[in-house]
Formats: sequence, structure tokens, C-alpha cells
Amino acid sequence: MLKALASNYELVVAILVFVIGFCMLLFDRNLLKKVIGLDIMDSGVFLLLADRGYITGRTVPIIVDGVTSMEHYVNPIPAGLVLTGIVVSVSVSAVMLSLTVRIYQTYRTLDMDKLYMMMSHKKRQKEDGEQ
Repeated sequence: MLKALASNYELVVAILVFVIGFCMLLFDRNLLKKVIGLDIMDSGVFLLLADRGYITGRTVPIIVDGVTSMEHYVNPIPAGLVLTGIVVSVSVSAVMLSLTVRIYQTYRTLDMDKLYMMMSHKKRQKEDGEQ
């Protein structure tokens, strides 16, 4: 079993990075740390895609020296998917961070438990004011 792990260390690292991000997302109560955990999870997925898309002994898909046989080239689609995923991840992170800043400006905390209490208290006050 250790031989299998050692021979697939890239896969192990990608899964480990994903699990670290998932644990941060699941167990941390700070909203900013949850955003960071989601970014770490994204990095694990990108590592996995980049690793599985590369084939040892092949070259980039640019025709050089008259080599036209497809078995000499690496498939460029996984690299394109990783780049697209990185762009989407950065955009999602920017939106999440801007929402986190707005939440902090409104409630002066990023702790999830305190936020739930404050939001429910604010909702009850609003309902009492309408009656």
C-alpha cells in the first residue's frame, strides 16, 4: 500500500490539499477562514486536474520538427479546464470576500454563531416592528 501511495504522490498531495480546505470550510466558525478553505479546496482540484492531464514522455501540443502523430503530444484540454477553473475561482473568491466585508461592516463580527444570533435578533425586531 505504501508503494502505491509513493508512486502516486501527486494524487495524495492533491487529495490532502482538498481535505485540508474541506475541513476548514466545515469546522471553522470564522467566515473569512471559510472563504480561504474554499480557495484551498479549489487548489486541490486544480492540482488533481493538472496532474491527471499530464502524460510522462509526451510534449506540448505544438507541432515541432514535423512530428504530426498525436501519441507524441499531451492533451491540452485539462490545462484549459484548469485555467478556466482558476478564473472562475478568483471571481467567486472576490464576490465572497466582498460579501464578507459587507457582513463585517454591518455586524462587526465574522464568527458564524454570533452572526446567526444577531441576524435572528434583527429579524425578530423587524417582525415585532411590523405588528
